Amino acid sequence: MIYQANNELRTTILDDGTIEAKLQEILTVMNNKTFGQREAADIVGGRGRLFKLVGEGKIRAEKPTNKQNGKWFCNASDVLRFARRSYRKPRKLKRDGKNNNKRASA
Repeated sequence: MIYQANNELRTTILDDGTIEAKLQEILTVMNNKTFGQREAADIVGGRGRLFKLVGEGKIRAEKPTNKQNGKWFCNASDVLRFARRSYRKPRKLKRDGKNNNKRASA
């Protein structure tokens, strides 16, 4: 079934309650939204992975200005499609053999 919403033609997905149907509906809704570079990198698992996915054409990204600090516009549906949970361990404090927790008395 095809219907018009917000001046766009969309195909309806029958909501049969499956996870796949819900995921497809979310990706369809997010197709017109964008994320910035930092937000997209956080979702996909890092800047390196984001650059690789953009380079392979798996994530549509646009940088309208050709400046070093220009804002990126990454397609939200593509970013969510390649989302990854981060399992980052907390950083350990470096110890150099000295007790750095105590203040030196003057």
